[in-house]
Amino acid sequence: MKKLEKILESVEVLNDWSENDRLVSGVNIDSRQCNYESLFIAYQGTAQDSHEYISSAVENGATVIVLDDENYLHKHEVTYILVKDAQNSISRIAANFYDHPSRLMTVVGITGTNGKTTTANLLFDLFFRLGFNCGLVSTIEVKFGDTVIPAKLTTPDAISLQRLFREMFDAGTTHVFMEVSSHALHQGRVADVDYDLAVFTNITHDHLDYHKTFREYIDAKKMLFDRLGKGKSAVVNIDDPNGLVMVQNSKADVYSYALRKPCKFKGKIISNDLSGLFMSIEQKEVYLKMVGAFNAYNALSVYGTGVALGLDEQEVLTQLSLLTTAEGRLDMVQKDKVEYTAFVDYAHTPDALDKVIKTLVETKKDNVKLITVVGCGGDRDREKRPKMAKVAAMQSDILILTSDNPRSEDPNTIIDEMYAGLDSDLSKGVLKVTNREEAIKTACMLAGVGDLILIAGKGHEKYQEIKGEKIPFDDKKIVLDYMN
Repeated sequence: MKKLEKILESVEVLNDWSENDRLVSGVNIDSRQCNYESLFIAYQGTAQDSHEYISSAVENGATVIVLDDENYLHKHEVTYILVKDAQNSISRIAANFYDHPSRLMTVVGITGTNGKTTTANLLFDLFFRLGFNCGLVSTIEVKFGDTVIPAKLTTPDAISLQRLFREMFDAGTTHVFMEVSSHALHQGRVADVDYDLAVFTNITHDHLDYHKTFREYIDAKKMLFDRLGKGKSAVVNIDDPNGLVMVQNSKADVYSYALRKPCKFKGKIISNDLSGLFMSIEQKEVYLKMVGAFNAYNALSVYGTGVALGLDEQEVLTQLSLLTTAEGRLDMVQKDKVEYTAFVDYAHTPDALDKVIKTLVETKKDNVKLITVVGCGGDRDREKRPKMAKVAAMQSDILILTSDNPRSEDPNTIIDEMYAGLDSDLSKGVLKVTNREEAIKTACMLAGVGDLILIAGKGHEKYQEIKGEKIPFDDKKIVLDYMN
């Protein structure tokens, strides 16, 4: 229980209220989770207006309602707190309720279009190996101590996040590594997270269904760095043209990394094949159990972050050589007596797909084929659909367009919109197989000795989202079952 006065610290309240001693048992944005003496925050969301659920919250026991629509004031015998922007108040209210736990730990936020999950997981594994009590908040899962929770969002809502931080701190966690999505930044979900260090990986075409323009997408990512104060750190990829843009207004100490440009942490790829990556970091050679230039960047970001947080440089390199990438990130699938190799990868943007395919093309032998299976999600950025198909068709020997998470859309329409990005030459031999399982099996049937199969778009996901239902589906399992 916490006093309402404490919960509303630094929240701009527009109406008069005098119940400073009122106790609150919890804070919620879901009326179904309210119980006796809880506080419910009602706001206009992107999909619905939760002011409509105030009555439900009160029925479930809520005694305090925070809202920004005066039309809903005093409809029930409870305490109403009118604010200017209820959605932007959620983070502060949650942080106040849980006593700002992020201030008590070292919190690292990783943002960018691609590489967030791998970087967060590598950092978690690195610090864990060095004896730190770590927490992870990623697209795949949340981890701390003995707790492992499958993730629902890349970045949880503000209340869930602050509650999670409190649980982590109470469990003895000292370092937290988390992915930070552009949606979370724009919606204020992480506004009251006290980041000690922020990492920028890269930024390419994605989420324009939400942000509308690429400039808005960049500005959303930049918010993470704008909020860093003096004494904080930023680790940024300056080979990306927007790397330095991210830290233009930041008061943080900036650490740059790159493969091509002069920087603080310079890397160079010495050799790269399907067995791993041999590179130098700050003129020290290291062998990595990862493949591709994009993983060289991920390794550099992890190295830079570790050093910026005070770790020994050689110790970081030693541990990096032992680490592997996250599940569903160029995840190799092989079986004895099966003469081809499959890779499952989360690549779901044109840039990510391009990088993964280039990695496989660069490492494969001249006489083998690359067969790519890829789709695009429904109810998402439609502009990238033809670009995804074109990127795949230009570099693959065989391309199979299929379903991803069609959601409310017709998967055949999505595939047709992808196919529209192909001219007459690129479209030759391209297959359309709507059923994803059949598409994967078709790729396996077409594969010969030494051939490579890339199954892109879903990676770690264990479901297909169709018409509002999440149906169990695992790309890796489909491949392994076919290989048996």
